[in-house]
Amino acid sequence: MEPRLLPINSFYHHNKPPLNPAVPDILTLASPMRTSLFSSSLSLHQQQRTHFPEPINTPQVLHPISISKCFSTSVEQLGSGSQSERILDFDENEREIFKFHDDGLGSSGAGGDRKHLDTPELEVKDLAELPEQWRRAKLAWLCKELPAHKPATAVRILNGQRKWMRQEDATYVVVHCTRIRENETAFRVYKWMMQQHWYRFDFALSTKLADYMGKERKFAKCREIFDDIISQGRVPSESTFHILVIAYLSTTVQGSLEEACIIYNRMIQLGGYRPRLSLHNSLFRALVSKPGVIAKHHLKQAEFIYHNLVTCGLELQKDIYGGLIWLHSYQDTIDKERITSLREEMRQAGVEEGHEVLVSIMRACAKDGDVEEAERTWLKLLRLDEGLSSHAFVCRMEVFSKAGEPMKSLKTFREMQEVLSSYNVVPYHKIIEVLCKAEEVELAESLMQELVQSGMKPLTPSFISIMDMFLNLNLHDKLESAFSACLEKCRPNRSVYMIYLDSLVKVGNFDKAEEIFNYMRNNEAIGLNARSCNTILSEYLSSGYHVKAERIYDLMCQKKYDVDSSLMEKLDSVLSSSRKVVRKPISLKLSKEQREILVGLFLGGLQIESDGKKHMIQFEFNQNSIIHSILRRHLHDQYHEWLHPSCKPSDDIDNEDIPCRFCTISHSYFDFYADQFWPRGKPQLPKLIHRWMSPQVLAYWYMYGGHRTSSGDIVLKLKGSVDGVGKVIKTLKSKSLDCRVKRKGKVFWIGFLGGMSTWFWKLVEPYILDDLKDLLKPGDPTLGE
Repeated sequence: MEPRLLPINSFYHHNKPPLNPAVPDILTLASPMRTSLFSSSLSLHQQQRTHFPEPINTPQVLHPISISKCFSTSVEQLGSGSQSERILDFDENEREIFKFHDDGLGSSGAGGDRKHLDTPELEVKDLAELPEQWRRAKLAWLCKELPAHKPATAVRILNGQRKWMRQEDATYVVVHCTRIRENETAFRVYKWMMQQHWYRFDFALSTKLADYMGKERKFAKCREIFDDIISQGRVPSESTFHILVIAYLSTTVQGSLEEACIIYNRMIQLGGYRPRLSLHNSLFRALVSKPGVIAKHHLKQAEFIYHNLVTCGLELQKDIYGGLIWLHSYQDTIDKERITSLREEMRQAGVEEGHEVLVSIMRACAKDGDVEEAERTWLKLLRLDEGLSSHAFVCRMEVFSKAGEPMKSLKTFREMQEVLSSYNVVPYHKIIEVLCKAEEVELAESLMQELVQSGMKPLTPSFISIMDMFLNLNLHDKLESAFSACLEKCRPNRSVYMIYLDSLVKVGNFDKAEEIFNYMRNNEAIGLNARSCNTILSEYLSSGYHVKAERIYDLMCQKKYDVDSSLMEKLDSVLSSSRKVVRKPISLKLSKEQREILVGLFLGGLQIESDGKKHMIQFEFNQNSIIHSILRRHLHDQYHEWLHPSCKPSDDIDNEDIPCRFCTISHSYFDFYADQFWPRGKPQLPKLIHRWMSPQVLAYWYMYGGHRTSSGDIVLKLKGSVDGVGKVIKTLKSKSLDCRVKRKGKVFWIGFLGGMSTWFWKLVEPYILDDLKDLLKPGDPTLGE
């Protein structure tokens, strides 16, 4: 197959670095690093090569290899606690995922089609065909020796062959290693040969190696070769596109689904290929296998897959129709015409509307308050043999609520209790919310008491609903009782405290309001926002506490919060009397604390992106981690004035509504960090990193890119060159912090064991968020159990 050139106007090199594995499969600590053993102590130990099976029905999730006891608790594991411990309590109705039928999208795996894909033919001479005996002997020796050595040693061996080794020789070694399934060694030789002066790009060799790496689910290395091919102005082969998409779908690394979508789109738009039916289905299934509140953002991609299936004349499985309707039902604005069109296409194709589709239609009706269509759909649900689900009842309650008939919602809830033997907490949340909006105080209180006695969790959403009702009705005594009960029963969030603060201000209890405000300010898990500051500022201005008002105004300026326009006139007169000038907090400048936090986050893996001229910070967090959930709330507040408009919070935003990924605006202030930590779009440790490693920097590095193991030790993740890591280790030792180092690919893991973990903790504890201290403090072996 002749490689194709990219047209000039289509040439594009995706500079975004490939995703990196979160935590290594094996994290055995090397001996303490010494200068003479530096390279060997940072090297990756030889691993047993394993051929992963191909995905058959769905994109498979690779089973993690057991991790040594010393490193058995990862950041992800810390976030997988019981429901009462978790704070990532999305509405269960929004966490629902689309349910597939056995004969749906999983009927043919994407991996099964690969044998039909065309790949370029690679011609390599046999060893016996080489004329020189010495060359044959040296190549045979290399093929035997390289797989047996560590990466650093293998590179030294290759460097020793520079005088005689050429393109054909290196190609032979790469191909031989792939034949014996030593693909890591093959990749290492390939990267080495790219750095030689005689290197010529070989499309067939790159394709072969990329395909092998992708088949072993080494998506980062496969993507690296894929980008190399594009940087040469070539279009990767169809097999490389296909295998790379499957490799991304086969991992649980955060962001892998988005990368799979990017490669799929480029396969069609850049390569002009027609993906196989199984690839369309596998990607579509992955899109709708997320909770609804997350999956709804993938609607355009799902519609693109549907469009490609139709235009290519491929078979449309019934789960494609159902999945699209399911995604549409979660949108903020319901596209009735599109849903109607999909239902008509289902009818023409002879596909019956199952339980999942009908519940999706109920959900869409609930958002629009379409009672007639909801009742018709309800009757269809009753006729199904599958029975009713709690989600269907919740949607029906919402429909009646939108129609202004809360008593019918309550009747539906009681019917659900009679029909269903078990259900979760969502129906309680919904009916309490409905009754609170209707201001049915006694019924709402009765159901709240019923919910508390049931032992279901979480309770916070219902407490918020009932407290908000009490605030609107000026029932401040009941509101305070509800707030106290909330403190006892569950972990309150900012919304709970904001409602209570509004109530205190409303009744003129200024001392208590000030106490609550200060508590919110000092508690990083709750924190302040512009609304809370304006609330307390309004109280001080109206009560004549001008000195306190000035302090709040100074705080708002410091945090770059905007003052409500309704308060500006009073504030102007107060500041004028004290010879101060009202200044709008619009000047953007990183504070010393913000700068140190950024350095710690960059050490932990924070990314920076460019729009061509300026740079932006890309914050990304693990959605399954309690630690990252608390940290992202703090960082969202810490850099709120720098956030991109699309990431700006609303005044009543709750912790669960803060996305796991958000970014800043593009600004010249970030150019320095791009030059130091991300030169040429790749992570790197600055030469002056030893000057910046303050205790606060170490603390945020630990919170963002580290974790505590089950044995109570501390581990930090670090990416960079061997020299850069050496400087970091040297700096740590200058602070009397002896550590051990393990390398896994491009990631170094720095471990503080035993007493060293305690010493490290004493150094960083003052800068660790209060709500994270119990989760990160070393020495508790029961944490990971």
